[in-house]
Amino acid sequence: MDVLIVEDDDSMAAALTAAVKSTGHGADRVSRGSDALLRHRDFDVILLDLGLPDMDGLEVLRKLRQVTQCPILILTARDDERSVVLGLRSGADDYLVKPVKLVELLARIEAVTRRTRLLDGRKDPHLHVGELDIDLDRRVAAVAERVLPLTATEFDLLALLARHAGSVVTREQILDALWGDAFLASSRSLDVHLTGLRSKLQLPGFIVNVRGVGYRIEADPR
Repeated sequence: MDVLIVEDDDSMAAALTAAVKSTGHGADRVSRGSDALLRHRDFDVILLDLGLPDMDGLEVLRKLRQVTQCPILILTARDDERSVVLGLRSGADDYLVKPVKLVELLARIEAVTRRTRLLDGRKDPHLHVGELDIDLDRRVAAVAERVLPLTATEFDLLALLARHAGSVVTREQILDALWGDAFLASSRSLDVHLTGLRSKLQLPGFIVNVRGVGYRIEADPR
């Protein structure tokens, strides 16, 4: 697996990188929270320090949790109860206080990634929601055997919403998945693609706008 180390202390980052690589895993380090938000998609697990130079680590955690379920372990010198509670309630999978034994750290990483793999299970390349059928491998979508002439972005948007049919997908999650940055990408682009997608689907009420949050495919998956 590939581990993203978000740590501004050079010596600590070097030790963590060496420890992770010594077990055969990949590791890369960034020192700023903004860089973590841009690069998180390339990694299987994130080690996050809270004392970062450009923004508080808890804010980075909250933003990451808006767009990804990647395992995140906080590794920080903050050992007060309030920080621990905030970190875990904000979506961290684990909370470790420095200094930490590298053997324990590696064991914790293995534990959270193992849980994630068990929960993910096998991904089905076919999605079925009401009259909609999506073949992810062939990148073909059809409504009642009517093949939809979707652009690449429209297809990706539809597949993302269909994977979470019945649940809200936030605008931030969509922007991050399709354009690579939930906090800089233009939401106007999303509006344009969504309008085109709805027009081609010809299914009024199929994609519901949840005001101020995001979008949900209304039909239940079969």
